[in-house]
Amino acid sequence: MKKAVAYMRTSSATNVGPDKDSESRQRAAIMAYSIRENVEVVDWFYDAAVSGTDPVDTRPGFAAMLQRLMSNGVRTVLVETANRFARDLIVQEMGWKRLQDLGIELIAVDSPTAFLEDTPTAILIRQILGAVAQFDRAMNCAKLASGRARKKAITGKKVEGRKSWVEMNPALVERARALRLTNKLSYPQVAIQLEREGFVGLNGQRLTRQQVSLTLRTT
Repeated sequence: MKKAVAYMRTSSATNVGPDKDSESRQRAAIMAYSIRENVEVVDWFYDAAVSGTDPVDTRPGFAAMLQRLMSNGVRTVLVETANRFARDLIVQEMGWKRLQDLGIELIAVDSPTAFLEDTPTAILIRQILGAVAQFDRAMNCAKLASGRARKKAITGKKVEGRKSWVEMNPALVERARALRLTNKLSYPQVAIQLEREGFVGLNGQRLTRQQVSLTLRTT
């Protein structure tokens, strides 16, 4: 039986949680494919409240997945759709190329050959789908911005968009800053100490060195 890991992603924090359908929908689609194609899913990785335009290397769940892939010999990643992998065409192509270079195949279960074929037609279709997803995201962002502007004009108050990682985790950020600046710990040491104190990423795993660095750079 072929082995694979599953990767899921949800953009908005408002769609994260047991009462939301994003994770359960993705999980169901991946499980249906694995049963149909006789594939064993050995592990699941989830980036909650992570934008599809974020580079794959900055995503905690994706980074943890890569670490697992490179340590256990599994060389297949299942995603629900191509836009769960990325909604930005450049991010999609660069992320897919990164996996290819590592000898890892990426399968979108709604279109299993989308990332496996290198024919001109397959590449064109993959890029068109990526461009459509990117356009759809841009349109949604424009609609949200327009709605916030209208509400501000009516109420006179600023309407906030989605909070950043730093805004959502002020206690973690303050503790990371103290460990780095006061205790003079390295980034990996900061991540280890944060985990000991209960500060972890959205996927429940220890922060990576890059995440600690990015967090401190934005404060």
